[in-house]
Amino acid sequence: ASKKRGLSLEEKREQMLQIFYESQDFYLLKELEKMGPKKGVISQSVKDVVQSLVDDDLVLRDKIGTSVYFWSLPSCAGNQLRTTYNKLESDLSNSKKRYMELLEQRDDLKRGREDTDEREDALEELKAVELRHKKLKCSTNSVLISGRTSCLC
Repeated sequence: ASKKRGLSLEEKREQMLQIFYESQDFYLLKELEKMGPKKGVISQSVKDVVQSLVDDDLVLRDKIGTSVYFWSLPSCAGNQLRTTYNKLESDLSNSKKRYMELLEQRDDLKRGREDTDEREDALEELKAVELRHKKLKCSTNSVLISGRTSCLC
């Protein structure tokens, strides 16, 4: 006799959603815990499965008085998917726009920095001036500190 494998979390989620979609009704958690086993979802895991559906906005929850009701209608899932799709489309559009702005900014920064002989000469001259500045600073510090003229830098 082979042992029956339990349902995966995704399968449990689908089964619990079916309860809502088939009846299009509102339920208390206790009612769902009784209905879950009929769909192959053990009563102890119903709460976690329903909570994961609530977290993903596939099942809605509302507290009325002291009771907490859960429900989901097929149209709710469609609306949720449309909302998610529209948000992702908007994010993609914004990302493409930002990408184009960054490319333009990069191109603007590259202008005037093309490798030319004039630029290479200017960079070499800059390095020479920086080196001379460092040597002068070092010798000035040495003279001020010890009165010596030799540089230990």
